[in-house]
Amino acid sequence: MNATSCKVTVLRQSTVAADIRCLTVQWPDASRPAKAGQFFMLRAWAANETPILSRPISVHDFDAATGALTFLYQVKGEGTQKLAALKEGDTLTVTGPCGNGFDVATIARAAGGKNGKIAVVGGGIGTAPLLQLCKELAAAGCKPELYCGFRDEPYGLEAFLPYCAAISIATDSGAVGYHGLVTGILHPEQFAMVLTCGPMVMMRGVYQLCAQSGTPCVASLERKMACGLGACLGCTCRTKVGAKTVCKDGPVFKAEEVFD
Repeated sequence: MNATSCKVTVLRQSTVAADIRCLTVQWPDASRPAKAGQFFMLRAWAANETPILSRPISVHDFDAATGALTFLYQVKGEGTQKLAALKEGDTLTVTGPCGNGFDVATIARAAGGKNGKIAVVGGGIGTAPLLQLCKELAAAGCKPELYCGFRDEPYGLEAFLPYCAAISIATDSGAVGYHGLVTGILHPEQFAMVLTCGPMVMMRGVYQLCAQSGTPCVASLERKMACGLGACLGCTCRTKVGAKTVCKDGPVFKAEEVFD
C-alpha cells in the first residue's frame, strides 16, 4: 500500500438522491493514483472534535489527468453529515489511497474465456466503487455488464453508460426494472467472472450462484474502520485461510475466501 495523508480542496459537491452525496476533491499526488476498489479515510473536522474516527469512503471516480477524485457516499451519521456540509473551496484531510483494489489487468485477461464477458453486481451504495471499476475495465478493452439492486429508485447510473455493455436494474419495490433481488436476474454461467460490492447478504447470494455455476467471483467488502492502514485490527474478518484485515488485505477478496 502506498498511502499518504494530506489536505485536499473541495471542487464540488452535489445531491444525487435524498441521502446520497457526490463529493469531488483535488487530489494533489500524481505519484499515488487511486485505483478501482481502493478507498480513502476522510476527515472534515479537527482532531479534537467528534466523531473520533475518520470515515472510510471508496473511490467512485478518479481522473488521473486532472487529479479530480470523487466519492459517492450515504449521509447517515455525524461524520457523513459533516462531509455533506462541505462546499466548494473548503478543505478536508484524506488518507489514501488505501487497500488493494481490483486487479483489473488480471480480470480483463480472464474475460477472454467467454467472449470477454464480465458481470459487475452492486447493491445500493455498494455501487459507489463500481464506476471506477467499470471505467478501468472498459479502458482495458472489456466493457462489463452491470447489474444493480436498489430498494426503490436507482441513482447515479447515468455515469456508467459510457463504460458498460448493458445495465440491468432490480428494485425491492418494483418501481424500476425487475421486481425483486438483483440475484434474480443474474446468470453467472454466462460470464467469465463476476465482481460484486454491496450488502453482505447480497454478495453472499451472488457468490452462491457463482459457486453453483463454477464462475470465479471477486467481492469488495465494507467494514467499520479506525485507522484504514491495518494497524489497529479493528476491521478484521474471518477467511478460510485465517483472519485478515479488510483495510489492508482487502477490501477486495476472492469471494470463496470470505463466504460459505
